[in-house]
Amino acid sequence: MAQGHLIPYLALALEIEKKLGYTVTFVNTPLNIQKLRPSLPPNTSIRLIELPYSSSDHNLPPNSENTDVLPYPLIIRLIESSLSLKPSFISLIQSLTHPPLCIIADMFFGWTVDIARDLGIFHSIFLSGGAYGFAIYYSIWLNQPQLKTDSDEFSLPDFSQISRIHRSQLANNAVQATGTDSWSVFFKTELALTLKSDGFLINTVEDLDFIGLNYFRRKTGKPVWAIGPVNYSLTYKARSNKEAGLSPDLCIEWLDNHQEDSVLYISFGSQNTISSSQLMELAIGLEKSGKNFIWVIRPPIGFDINGEIRSEWLPEGFEERMREKNRGLLVRKWAPQLEILSHKSTSVFLSHCGWNSILESLSLGVPIIGWPIAADQFNNVKLLEEEIRVCVEVARGNRSEIKHEDVVRVIDLVMNNKKGKGEEMKKKACEVREMIKDAIKEDDEAGFKGSSVKAMEEFFNMALLMRKKTKLDYQ
Repeated sequence: MAQGHLIPYLALALEIEKKLGYTVTFVNTPLNIQKLRPSLPPNTSIRLIELPYSSSDHNLPPNSENTDVLPYPLIIRLIESSLSLKPSFISLIQSLTHPPLCIIADMFFGWTVDIARDLGIFHSIFLSGGAYGFAIYYSIWLNQPQLKTDSDEFSLPDFSQISRIHRSQLANNAVQATGTDSWSVFFKTELALTLKSDGFLINTVEDLDFIGLNYFRRKTGKPVWAIGPVNYSLTYKARSNKEAGLSPDLCIEWLDNHQEDSVLYISFGSQNTISSSQLMELAIGLEKSGKNFIWVIRPPIGFDINGEIRSEWLPEGFEERMREKNRGLLVRKWAPQLEILSHKSTSVFLSHCGWNSILESLSLGVPIIGWPIAADQFNNVKLLEEEIRVCVEVARGNRSEIKHEDVVRVIDLVMNNKKGKGEEMKKKACEVREMIKDAIKEDDEAGFKGSSVKAMEEFFNMALLMRKKTKLDYQ
């Protein structure tokens, strides 16, 4: 019940329909389904089903069915309330004329594993993020090693293949975890259930993310298929229906007036923001760096993330100076990210490192400056910086101190160092771009088929094999 999960699931549904010809039933709560409906292309056979749900029944504000409309402290209550969907989900499956070939569920709906098993239906978890990032996420919540040491650094007991984790790389809920808090209780139950699934589909590429993929293979003893990138924007080139702060055409026109590889693009995603002091230091750093930039700017923590930008959050006259010098473009609410990243003027992406943004950036050969804010983003930066080497981290979280000198130093390192770090990152990002292209390549004249394409076919072949064993008709 979050946009960062729903959109990849919609992309997966469309891929299954388009490439394999199956009928897909997409299930969620009423408001989430209504929000997704305009994103369906015409002539699709995908069925959107609303399960009864009322947020008010769970001490949540009215019409609160998605994390993007809730303050952070209430998100766990929303997640816990998803258990109330279980009876209506069972009724839905039993009401179908034919049992489904398979049930593909999110990691937050571990309870669907037992339902599928009771009904003899093949089940898979689809992880919409990367394998490496979610492997660390699983390990931390299932083992909670941070509670067993006073050290700032610790190893993961079931993931020795990676370097030690620092406490500053933990999301806020993991830092605050006690072992008996709501997040801990929920994850210990639901994540453990997901490990009993018949397999894992993961939104990643085999050669890019093999360390994380092998963690899940060891942990579950079940098949794990890398089927990515599954990304709605990349696949369908669709523009968001969100209210844009600036039209896509104006963004592209602005980029057209700048030299190749000269613009830094900055975005923390639709649900993340930084503190007011960090906002100020970032602005000062951008100005002092002397580099061109497009910044999707949002109010700092403690304020409505979709509200207006106040002048006191930025250096006096900052936006006007950037506009007059044609050096910086500040965009409110939403920007055409895919169009910006694919433009020849864009050099580097300063990102919160959500997995969808990472896939978009690397699919286009754009290296990254990492500033993780929440969830698996810290782990994603660790993968990008330590293993793939397409990223430099500039800051962690939205509560730590950052100086504008740090911003200037990292921007200079990545954008000025043509024969050093910056050039190495760009070269590696372009190699990853080709790796991703190969993974999703359909049969060509030479008979080559990408690893992600083959993995998707293998998944459905296994589901069909299980159906034959259970001797159930499927739809």
